[in-house]
Amino acid sequence: MGKLIVKATKLQDVKLITPAVFGDQRGFFTETYSDRDFKAAGIDFNFIQDNQSLSSQAGVLRGLHFQRGQAAQTKLIRVVTGAVLDVIVDVRAGSPTYKQWEGYLLTASNHRQLLVPRGFAHGFLTLTDNVNFLYKCDNYYDAAADGGISFKTPELNINWPIDFDKAITSEKDAAQPTFTEFEQNNPFVYGEI
Repeated sequence: MGKLIVKATKLQDVKLITPAVFGDQRGFFTETYSDRDFKAAGIDFNFIQDNQSLSSQAGVLRGLHFQRGQAAQTKLIRVVTGAVLDVIVDVRAGSPTYKQWEGYLLTASNHRQLLVPRGFAHGFLTLTDNVNFLYKCDNYYDAAADGGISFKTPELNINWPIDFDKAITSEKDAAQPTFTEFEQNNPFVYGEI
């Protein structure tokens, strides 16, 4: 129907995608996902699970999360209401962008989507109230394979635009290991995921 704009990012294998949006006085229409159009743009994943979260307040910080081993997931992320700073970290040992992070503004109005390959830790900070956050995965969630890295790990020096004392987070996320602790048993190797 419309043309996708696909941009490479500074992180190896990560893509920022903007679908065509058709608007008039009534609002807008967009195809958020078309297997045919994504494949034509070189994005060929078998997405098998859709997830949605609601964060009711600005200042919610979720992450940094990943799935280990055979449960690793590629994610296609978008925001339906509100705005987030979406942050990903390349945790694939041997990757040209290993241990680098980047943040992306994803909002209901910019319609951007972020393709996050397997082997990245992922998190986000809500910038508005009532954020509906959706993502497709190419693998099913496996609680036994769940992993994470602390969002405030000093080794990564992520520039979150919030005072950590004011961030609204879960006990689980607040207790995640630092990157150095994660590296001691890093399950991800570039080219083997």
